[in-house]
Amino acid sequence: MTHTPPAPEISLAAYTTLRLGGPAGTLTTAVHTDEAVAAVRAATAAGRRLLVLAGGSNVVIGDDGFDGEVLLLRTRGIEVAGEDDSGVLVRVAAGEPWDDFVSYAVTNGLSGVECLSGIPGAAGSTPIQNVGAYGQEVAHTIEAVHAYDRRADEIRVMTPAECRFGYRTSVFKHDDRYLVTAVDFRLARAHESAPIRYAELARELGGSAGDRVPLGHARDTVLKLRAGKGMVLDPEDRDTWSVGSFFTNPVVPAAFFATLGEMPHWPGADGSVKIPAAWLIEHAGFPKGFAGDGVAISGKHTLALTNRGAGTTSALLDLARTIRDGVHARFGVELHPEPVLIDCAI
Repeated sequence: MTHTPPAPEISLAAYTTLRLGGPAGTLTTAVHTDEAVAAVRAATAAGRRLLVLAGGSNVVIGDDGFDGEVLLLRTRGIEVAGEDDSGVLVRVAAGEPWDDFVSYAVTNGLSGVECLSGIPGAAGSTPIQNVGAYGQEVAHTIEAVHAYDRRADEIRVMTPAECRFGYRTSVFKHDDRYLVTAVDFRLARAHESAPIRYAELARELGGSAGDRVPLGHARDTVLKLRAGKGMVLDPEDRDTWSVGSFFTNPVVPAAFFATLGEMPHWPGADGSVKIPAAWLIEHAGFPKGFAGDGVAISGKHTLALTNRGAGTTSALLDLARTIRDGVHARFGVELHPEPVLIDCAI
């Protein structure tokens, strides 16, 4: 474990996919799980503020930075922890790059996460917001989350029920009680994908919902779709300097939805209705490329707010407020941010 008091000119922008954020008080890098736990335990005992960063792909940090200790989680490891008739149990270290794990699964004939290809960030971050895309979400395959409980000072192995997974949320989001140290995924041993659930992906694959396709074909197609939307990291493409989708798709009661008029939607089992935030944003007058001060909506995807290279967190959040307020004024629907906001707010 290394401790680095950053120079004032070294900012947390270097550790986030937005490339935004001010300096940290101190910077600690942990490459082993016990080092990460020791750092969190010490910060808790001393009453120091602590921010854990892994891939930095779902966090917005204020321009003034974080005046506490920043822990960079750089643990690595993928191992088969067991196999039975229900599938293969794969344990992934929290700091392992997520797409490296997806590539491992596809290469080794393990089905269940192939439609989550190309998502930036680390494996330990995925249960925090129940990462999902193209009809899959990690809650579908997570069997357990290993986490250090700061309150009880112990490592816990938490079941999916204890994780309280919901739409882009979990017990871990907006609560620093737990440090995720590893995640167990139950995957099927198969050379074909899980049934395709997402209509856009099924069309691109030339089939229909419910089809299964070779794992590699599913992965390659998802990567192609994501790249076309600026959702695969590319240092040369400013449309990828983002946190992915900035707003979650709003879920509203059916009775309220009935007052909105015709628009795309997905009925929920509980009578609620999910509305695509991208459609609301575009129809409220904010097209792709809509610009603020050094920031803009991506030219490829309406849900991505991007740093064009000279942006600031303040400017990004001003743009987010403008969009949020415009959608509310037009439709009466409240948009909520998907990333975690650190020492900043909209």
